[in-house]
Amino acid sequence: MNNNITYFDKVVRGTEREDGLVIVQFLKGMIGKKFSFLNYYKEIPVSYDAKLVSVENDMAEFEVHEYQAKVIAVEKLAAIRAHEKSPVPDDLVGEVFYVNVSRKKVILTRFHYAKIRADLRRFVRVCLEGHYADVDIHLENNIIPASVRDISLGGLAVFLSDKDGLEPGMEVSLILKLENASVREIGAACKVIRLLNDEPPYTFILEFISDRNSQQALAYYINQRQVEIIKELKELSV
Repeated sequence: MNNNITYFDKVVRGTEREDGLVIVQFLKGMIGKKFSFLNYYKEIPVSYDAKLVSVENDMAEFEVHEYQAKVIAVEKLAAIRAHEKSPVPDDLVGEVFYVNVSRKKVILTRFHYAKIRADLRRFVRVCLEGHYADVDIHLENNIIPASVRDISLGGLAVFLSDKDGLEPGMEVSLILKLENASVREIGAACKVIRLLNDEPPYTFILEFISDRNSQQALAYYINQRQVEIIKELKELSV
């Protein structure tokens, strides 16, 4: 699983230490209340309510859903949506101190403010980790091979060994080649949106310019992959 947590931005209101103290003080007045947790497992959101049980020093204990506990154990943190009784509009993030999946217990510490960006996603995104999917990107006089990191109805992220030939703003066509899927190949037009890094493997974000047929095929594949990921989460042992 990709441990690069990118679905929120850190927010600092005073200093990090001051923010942590303010957050803990707020939590001490919220014992017994419910909070909305958010984590991602292979790009699928996992979000259940959690009950705040106790706060001691800078550590807060929560009763959580079993699936939430599993993903928290993997990500080593939890995002918490801003509570309606919070004096500030920011979301929270806490780092894991202790997780017990069978007891559905999580202790978080080192809290800071955040802005959850993942809620702005327009499409369900699925990670293809462990599932083979290649792409042939067709340029005028060249075909560039790439592998898929994740995909949604809006676009996809691909890994390339060489970034030469692709530039943000370009429109390209591609053939998405899938393994273990009823639809083995999907053709689509795309626009290159941006390059995420400067070292190989290079990660490019492409946005689909899709027709109805390719959208239907993509929707079917993404739904199937989503079902597989949820099944993996249910069976996950951590």
